[in-house]
Amino acid sequence: MTLPDPEAAINAAGPWTHRDVSANGSRFHVVDAGTGPAVVLLHGFPMFWWTWRRQVTALADAGYRAIAMDLRGYGGSDHPPDGYDPRTLAADVAGVIRCLGEENAVIVGHGWGGLVAWSTAVLEPDTVRAIAPVSMPHPRQLRRALLRSGHQRAAMRYAVGFQWPFLPERSLAAHDGQRIVDLITAWSQDTAWLDAEATDAYRAAFLRWPTPHTAVEYHRWGARSSIRPDGLSYMSLMEAPVQRRVLQVQGALDPMMLAASVDGSEQYVRGDYRRADLDTGHFPHEEDPDAFNAVLLDWLGSLDQA
Repeated sequence: MTLPDPEAAINAAGPWTHRDVSANGSRFHVVDAGTGPAVVLLHGFPMFWWTWRRQVTALADAGYRAIAMDLRGYGGSDHPPDGYDPRTLAADVAGVIRCLGEENAVIVGHGWGGLVAWSTAVLEPDTVRAIAPVSMPHPRQLRRALLRSGHQRAAMRYAVGFQWPFLPERSLAAHDGQRIVDLITAWSQDTAWLDAEATDAYRAAFLRWPTPHTAVEYHRWGARSSIRPDGLSYMSLMEAPVQRRVLQVQGALDPMMLAASVDGSEQYVRGDYRRADLDTGHFPHEEDPDAFNAVLLDWLGSLDQA
């Protein structure tokens, strides 16, 4: 099997514009479409901006400026040796928002992108209008779930293997990135969306070295920082309540980030909090884009009326 060239996958053509943006000491690749209030879309593991392709077009058509960003260490963005902690990632997003000429934006984030959305709302609030974390509880709620729920620990056991040096990178890159497809398949409730185009795109983009390493670095920080001063300091900062409106979207059948683990996130929010559970697995925006887009656009409309 011949995969697409990684650069071709990352720079996929469509009704959008590819841009490189310098922010927070690094260069970030973004896809930009539409005009209107800004909505920044942040992907999770093991994806890149393309996971939001159906939301980019839907948002642009609805009168929003859709900005899908490759997080540091992914896709066409820089892959620096460090900075894979939420404080740096939040500063990345805030910097991109400002460099694109926006005062603030709604931030929609899936998985790790959702954790960054929560973090940006607390650490860089002036650049955040509202947030919509997808398949990701508040960071303090996630920590609580991992400490108290054996089911959640078992669901995320893949991350334990990521703590070894070298081996995870080799495993993820082996056989043209087949493990990427295996993980996405295992975490999806309905895999009908995962066609040849999607599998080829995700494998090709992930194989752009050193993405297998930098993607794993997120997980290494998440595990190892739990008892280090930087991790404890971050969790202390995240005690501050989110003063922005929040839409929490969760796959009711998510086998990796359990729906029950999201319960309690609302206690960290002082703005309006809404939750939408869809009949999907870990990737609501991919598995049922029509339902996801309807929920997102309805909520965005309520922000415009506020």
